[in-house]
Amino acid sequence: MTTTQSHDLEVKAHARADANDDVTHLFDDFMHAFDEFKSTNNARLMAIETKNDDVLFDQKLDRLNAAMDNQKATMDHLLGQKMRPGLAQDAGTLAGDTEYKDAFSAYVRKGEEKSLSVGVNADGGYLVPAETDQDIGRRLASISPIRSIASIRQVSSAIYKKPIAISGPAVGWVGEKDARPETSASTLAEIEYPTTELYAMPAATASFLDDAAVDVEQWIAEEVEVAFAEQETAAFIAGDGVKKPTGFLNAPQVDDSSWSWGNIGYVPTGEAGDLPSSNASDVLIDLVYNLKAGYRQNASWVMNRRTQAQLRKLKDSDGNYLWQPSHQPGMRPSFMGFQLVEAEDMPDAGVNTTPIAFGDFRRGYLIVDRLGVNVIRDPYSAKPYVLFYTTKRVGGGVLDFDAIKLLKYSAS
Repeated sequence: MTTTQSHDLEVKAHARADANDDVTHLFDDFMHAFDEFKSTNNARLMAIETKNDDVLFDQKLDRLNAAMDNQKATMDHLLGQKMRPGLAQDAGTLAGDTEYKDAFSAYVRKGEEKSLSVGVNADGGYLVPAETDQDIGRRLASISPIRSIASIRQVSSAIYKKPIAISGPAVGWVGEKDARPETSASTLAEIEYPTTELYAMPAATASFLDDAAVDVEQWIAEEVEVAFAEQETAAFIAGDGVKKPTGFLNAPQVDDSSWSWGNIGYVPTGEAGDLPSSNASDVLIDLVYNLKAGYRQNASWVMNRRTQAQLRKLKDSDGNYLWQPSHQPGMRPSFMGFQLVEAEDMPDAGVNTTPIAFGDFRRGYLIVDRLGVNVIRDPYSAKPYVLFYTTKRVGGGVLDFDAIKLLKYSAS
């Protein structure tokens, strides 16, 4: 394939999306780009072995990496649009629910507040109808990378407290007539997950709201989904716990050889700021097997696209690429047989950074959602626009400190 053809791969995804939104063709282009990527990387490795390295190979790989990332993002966007659930009225909805939905719509469009007493929030504003609340949750789960793999608990209070068994009761083998000495009790710890306020403020013109064809509830859900997803994902990864959830990277980190409860274990790469210069995959294998088997069966990789681009070049001893694309649109790629979750808020590779996480996040991280999404209508602050101050309360933190491991780009 020529350089011109390679360049065509980079732009073809957007051209086709604009023409007919054909996800199948986009996926085919993605697979062609990956084949070209492998061919180029193989040529690069051969050139290195013959000491005839060419910087053009690296430039071409960078372009192909960018092309694949763009094609994947376009496919995800198109699939997300097709999969978005509608908010049409269900035939089984109770009359009272219908009345409240109609009243909420009137409040959003005109500011009318009659019949909304059941939805008044003590903090001010009004709760969105249950369908819209659930729809926002479904949308967040589909576009927020950490939410899609973590445990989620809905609560009605400001703080969720969960007891954790750090160690089980002591046990031992005895004979039929042997004395049974008393065993020590299990060790418990209680972890608190406070919920904090996350907000978005979409704006609309009065004429837009007057349009009878506009489903105002769905419009609010669509407007806040990306804002909520971006903010909460950053907090789930690296939040400091101050007015936001506590991220798993904010937990104390120790070398996994000296791991103890309350810390996240890491495996050093042996080279400051980078993967090992030779046999780079060995340290990734070490990371996989530092995770206990009970966690490993449901484990995922978490990293940003720049780190993913670095790992795409790695091969096993048989020459097979460790990174593999999904076999159908909408599915995640895999690395070393485990799904790879792309999260842009993970750090880039650098000295003493931890750009790669591996673990069972369903058991390792807990997201706490307080029931209800609140909306305050403000027609005064930004005339001629009407602002909708939309809030939800979210918390999060590490649930099991042994279920997540990190790769640290450090010498030791």
